[in-house]
Amino acid sequence: MAHPLNVNVMLAGSAAGAPTLLLAHGYGCDQGMWLEVARALPETRRILFDWPGAGAADPGAYDTRRHATLDGYADDLLALMAELDLHDAVVVGHSVAASIAALAARREPARFGLLAMLSPSPCFANHPPDYLGGFEPAQLEGLVHGLAEGQEAWSRAIAPVVMGNPERPALGTRLADSFCAMDPAIALRWARATFLSDLRPVMSEVRVPCLVMQSRDDALAPEAVGRWLGAQLPTNRVELLQSTGHCPHVSAPAEVARVLREHLAWRG
Repeated sequence: MAHPLNVNVMLAGSAAGAPTLLLAHGYGCDQGMWLEVARALPETRRILFDWPGAGAADPGAYDTRRHATLDGYADDLLALMAELDLHDAVVVGHSVAASIAALAARREPARFGLLAMLSPSPCFANHPPDYLGGFEPAQLEGLVHGLAEGQEAWSRAIAPVVMGNPERPALGTRLADSFCAMDPAIALRWARATFLSDLRPVMSEVRVPCLVMQSRDDALAPEAVGRWLGAQLPTNRVELLQSTGHCPHVSAPAEVARVLREHLAWRG
C-alpha cells in the first residue's frame, strides 16, 4: 500500500483541545469541494485529502485491484487516520465517502467520535417495498455504461443534474470539470464501486454516533434514503437541510458548516 500521506493531505488549525474534522470528498471530486466549509469552521482542526486516483493524490497511491471495491478505500481511510494518530475524530463523508467511512467505522470505531454523513446513499438501487434508493438496477447499469461510452459527454450531462441548483449553472460546470479531470479508467472503476454497491447490511453494524445530513431535491439520494438510514443506524440524528441538490457543501457551505458546528460536541 502506498504511504497514506501520498493522498495530498492538507492540515489547518491546531489549537489544543479543538475538535478534529476529517473531510472526505465524494466520487469524481477532490478536497477543494470542502474548502468553503473548512474555512467556515476556524475553531476546529481540519484535515482535507484526495482519495487515491483523485485530485492531486500521488498516482502511485491508486491500486486497480484494491480500489475496485469500497473496502479498498476504507483501508486507505483507516491508514490515513492511523498515520495521523486520530482518535475520537469527526469524520465527514460526502456521498460515497459516507459509505466508505461507515465501513471504516465498523472496523475501528475508536477512531470515530462522530460520523457525519452528507447526502449519503448506502445503495442507489430500489429494493421495494422496504428500500427506495432512487434508481432501478437497469438504470444504474445504464449510468455506468454511459460513462464507459464517453467521459466528457457523460460528465457534462450528469453533473448539472447531480449538483441541482439550475439557477446557478456555474456549480454544475465546476462539478463536470472535476469529473472530466479523472483518469477515464479510474473514473469507470470508481463509478462501478459507487453506484453498483449495496452497503445496506453495514449500516446497522456501525457503533459510533452518526449524523445524517440530507438536502432537498437530491437527484441521487432521495429523502426516503435518509429516513431509512435514521431507522437503521443505532445512534443517529437526521438533519434535513434547506439546501437542494446532492452537493450542499458546495452550493450551501454556510448551512453545512452551521449544522456540523451544532453537532460537534454530540456523542450520542
